[in-house]
Amino acid sequence: MGKKQSNQVKEITSMEVDFPQWYTDVISKTEMVDYSPVKGFMVIRPYGYAIWELIQKAYDKRFKETGHENMYFPLLIPESLLKKEAEHVEGFAPEVAWVTHGGDKELGERLAVRPTSETIICSMYSKWLNSYRQLPFLYNQWCNVVRWEKTTRPFLRTSEFLWQEGHTLHETAEEAQAETMQMLGIYREIAETCLAMPMVVGQKSEKEKFAGADATYTMEALMHDGQALQSGTSHNLGQHFTKAFDITYLDRNNEQSYPYHTSWGVSTRLIGGIIMVHGDDNGLVLPPMIAPIQVVVIPVAQHKEGVLDKAWEIGKIIEKEYRVKVDDSEGYSPGWKFNQWEMKGVPIRLEIGPRDIENGQCVLARRDNGEKIQVSLEDVLKAVGDLLKEIQSNLYDKALKMREEKTSTAENTDEFKKNLKENPGFIKAMWCGERSCEDEIKEDTGASIRCIPFDDEQEVLYEGKCVCCGKPAKKMAYFARAY
Repeated sequence: MGKKQSNQVKEITSMEVDFPQWYTDVISKTEMVDYSPVKGFMVIRPYGYAIWELIQKAYDKRFKETGHENMYFPLLIPESLLKKEAEHVEGFAPEVAWVTHGGDKELGERLAVRPTSETIICSMYSKWLNSYRQLPFLYNQWCNVVRWEKTTRPFLRTSEFLWQEGHTLHETAEEAQAETMQMLGIYREIAETCLAMPMVVGQKSEKEKFAGADATYTMEALMHDGQALQSGTSHNLGQHFTKAFDITYLDRNNEQSYPYHTSWGVSTRLIGGIIMVHGDDNGLVLPPMIAPIQVVVIPVAQHKEGVLDKAWEIGKIIEKEYRVKVDDSEGYSPGWKFNQWEMKGVPIRLEIGPRDIENGQCVLARRDNGEKIQVSLEDVLKAVGDLLKEIQSNLYDKALKMREEKTSTAENTDEFKKNLKENPGFIKAMWCGERSCEDEIKEDTGASIRCIPFDDEQEVLYEGKCVCCGKPAKKMAYFARAY
């Protein structure tokens, strides 16, 4: 067993050779997930789940700071409810899993395993809402959903995944739009500050928007292989669902009105994003703010007197403020441990041996760039804190630089195809707004409109002519192949 493990890091396929295989190697060898007996359903192991808990904690804090409360709604949705909003059910129909039996007895009505919860939540909101004085409804739930996917990859696209879904009701269209944009802003803020993932934000095209929405807004990240990852969406649902589910209230004029509705969600696919934005050929590289272990203390020559005691003493100091692990496991060389924790993406490795103790110092090794520094044991807590901040910042800067290097512009379809082939990534191009051009580009190149950036980020390229048909364009859009 020891010998097999000693070669573990070498067994990670290079991302340049085979990116999908690199990804699979990383998630399995770092014990983040395992495959379950049911195809497309993943077992999230403690290390992967700890990352999710830290992401969840960061988002949940911001939701509560903006007045949202958590609730829980049932997993099963009666078919009649799912069918109440036509566009919505049509959008999800191919992915719905159905429960047809309770024990041996066939059910009178099929029950859908929730693919998303708009319908079940709206059925409850229609019972609860009576007066404008109750608005806004600012509710969220953390749960799982099931969408029967044909092609699956852990974290990125699985038949079951974990997420949160916020569902809010408002008096006016303006308030609903403000909520939609506020939540997109929170998504971006946490993704960039905690996950160190730079985001492009904007509106989805009509083709790409959520089934049943007035408008869908998205944040999109770019992976090492030049493919985009939709990382979070916020939907202004207008009154589609409130009318379908007869959610009415007595308004300020003493008349019956329909409220305006939003929904928004991020999921465990963010973990896939973290892996593919920051990882390297040695494995994971985790941003300190969401690393389950921020510092690993590795005693060198731990059999020698005083070494383990000193390692534990340092561990106790660091754990006052940071997540730390002392690796005192026996039967493994320090070199093996170095490789193992490097593969698991721990931001800082602290090495301490007899000579270090003699000199009153230790060595801090950075996972993001491999640099090593010697620090005094007296200053170790401050040095660790400073270094974690530096690593967090550096990972964002590196990811931003990577994205900028993989972002190009295209004037016509020939240039578009050339860019996709030679430097896969985001392509900024003008678009006339016609679905036919959007479809043609997707069919020809596999690239879709990831988002139409907001007005303050819009720019006119190449005299404002559509990249596909050459006619006057309405907007600049970000195109990319996507997960």
